[in-house]
Amino acid sequence: MRLLRFLLLLLVARPLAVLMTGADVIGRERLPLKGPAIIAANHASHVDTLLMLAVFPSRAVSKLRPAAAADYFLKDPVIGWFSRHVIGIVPVARSKAGRRAAEGEDVLAPARAALAAGEIVLVFPEGTRGDGAGDAMGQLKGGVARLAEAFPDAPVIPVWIQGAGRVLPKGASVPVPLNCAVLVGEPVAWTGKRTSFMDALREAMLALKAQAPPLRWSEDEAEAP
Repeated sequence: MRLLRFLLLLLVARPLAVLMTGADVIGRERLPLKGPAIIAANHASHVDTLLMLAVFPSRAVSKLRPAAAADYFLKDPVIGWFSRHVIGIVPVARSKAGRRAAEGEDVLAPARAALAAGEIVLVFPEGTRGDGAGDAMGQLKGGVARLAEAFPDAPVIPVWIQGAGRVLPKGASVPVPLNCAVLVGEPVAWTGKRTSFMDALREAMLALKAQAPPLRWSEDEAEAP
């Protein structure tokens, strides 16, 4: 199954992501080749996961485990099989209709297990997709800090993905091929306190956003003679 996933990622998922996004990658050399490691990226589209699988080095892509909402990706048997065995998601339970997860349930247990197994966990600290209109970043949730606290020696790599929200906006079902950019920052060290760590992570992600180059499909360029 591991070999099948590797082949499908390289022969299907990666070419599809490149076709849809033509992603420019800045700082690719900062992506970890082994775990335990944590990738923390902004989230505007389901394309984000596919995009990260596409930009990772081939020798490390099989170790990348995207954290994803169990209620969304496992609700259909076919999508669930593909999500688990090809995309390799780490299923995370989330509250429904404002209800919290069951008392005593550790929703991060699958992510902890993946890190303990030496894998690379991709998390989207915003917890849900934005509207994608302006690549704005929402409030970061504390799950990534809990993982960093549990694995203080694991590097936490900030990533800014620009443009994926316009390739496949929230609520859309058909992607539109457009250029995107992926910026990879220096690791954010665990500070010993969740609040200061989250502040440092947010600052690092916003710094990457500020460095993002103009995308080739920007409105300004479209209007240029």
